[in-house]
Amino acid sequence: MKIKRISIIQTLWITLLIIGLADVAFTGETQQQLTAESMIEQALKRGSLKVGMSTFVPWAMKDKTGKLIGFEIDVATRLAKDMGVAVQFVPTKWAGIIPSLLTGKFDVIIGGMGILPSRNLKVNFSIPYDYTGMSMVAHKNLAAGFNSLNDFNRPDVILSIRLGSTAVPAAQKFMPKAQLRYFDDEAQTYQELLNGNAHAVVGSAPKPAEWALKYPDKLFLPLAETFTKEPIGFAVRKGDFDSINYLNNWITFVRAEGWLQERKHYWFETRDWENQIQ
Repeated sequence: MKIKRISIIQTLWITLLIIGLADVAFTGETQQQLTAESMIEQALKRGSLKVGMSTFVPWAMKDKTGKLIGFEIDVATRLAKDMGVAVQFVPTKWAGIIPSLLTGKFDVIIGGMGILPSRNLKVNFSIPYDYTGMSMVAHKNLAAGFNSLNDFNRPDVILSIRLGSTAVPAAQKFMPKAQLRYFDDEAQTYQELLNGNAHAVVGSAPKPAEWALKYPDKLFLPLAETFTKEPIGFAVRKGDFDSINYLNNWITFVRAEGWLQERKHYWFETRDWENQIQ
């Protein structure tokens, strides 16, 4: 009887050991599968990082030779270099950039994308690598004397805005009575203002200020400062925690060495790059 009881106990221990080893093996296999499927792993195997972006001066634009330059171009190029892979830019219209990421047309969005709860339901974001805010540039004749958001919050005021940008919810929140006119491209948005068909453009700083400097006879800045503050992050497909971990630590690293601040100063606080596009 005693021998039989010992045999049962031994069988039970062996069974538990087998289950434990199987569980460890399954966990390891699952982790390897997740790692193998991450965007970072795919880019390393491919030898290139596919970056979704949209032209938006001075974030991303073409120089006189047709080469892409700008703050986001520098960030994506440095990221790919640190990964030891080539960078491949995939220019995409802003309104369709998240659907394009989700369908696998590129690996990551590096395009000055604001971290919004509504976007976060569709994609995962890194920690912020930059901050921006909403600003305005107005038409000197149509908006003469305007110097506050209340001045633009009227039914007879037309605001020109880039479709799909964070300027849309900002304008809807702070100037709900104004008429909003949407455009796919940034250039169309500002051309509408120059043509006198809109009172102002709502856009991310420092772009409105650049247009006011470029056309001082037609445009002016009605507000002294930005009226929002928005964190900017990299966007990847949901569930890719390995890539988010890498991107977060990369941002922390380049910020600590001062590189991000140096590139932002060059593109947003100087005009030293203008001779590359003119």
